[in-house]
Amino acid sequence: MAEQLKIRQVKSGLGAQRRQRATLRALGLKHHQDEVVQPDNGAIRGMIHAVAHLVEVEEVGKDG
Repeated sequence: MAEQLKIRQVKSGLGAQRRQRATLRALGLKHHQDEVVQPDNGAIRGMIHAVAHLVEVEEVGKDG
């Protein structure tokens, strides 16, 4: 498993369900094409699974 995950929002959350928009905000994604780095753990993986159609994920090492 990677140390961290780089998560990029590739689709707008405007048409998504309220719960999915809340998940995007909880991941730290505020708008389209926003990118964040989060630790690789079960909670983050579950959140990504809930909005998989709106984001792209890249595994990165500890170096970034």
